[in-house]
Amino acid sequence: MSKKTPQNVTIYSKDYCPYCKAAKRILEARGIDYKEIDVEFQPEKIVEMVTRSKRRTVPQIFFGDQHIGGHDDLVHYYSQRAA
Repeated sequence: MSKKTPQNVTIYSKDYCPYCKAAKRILEARGIDYKEIDVEFQPEKIVEMVTRSKRRTVPQIFFGDQHIGGHDDLVHYYSQRAA
């Protein structure tokens, strides 16, 4: 499996969300830059997130156009690459 650092990482989040904060810490610990889109007060960004991910919960994480999922999915993604 590729160990390349993902590019164009986007995370849809809400400021008060503990799973969003945990996901951002995982990315930061790996030295991964990301664009954060806070959907709390931006209804159009919620629509964008749901359209892209087919999910309504945060966080939703994308590596480019590849939908990784939420926090647990991100943990699973990296646990599969550590093997």
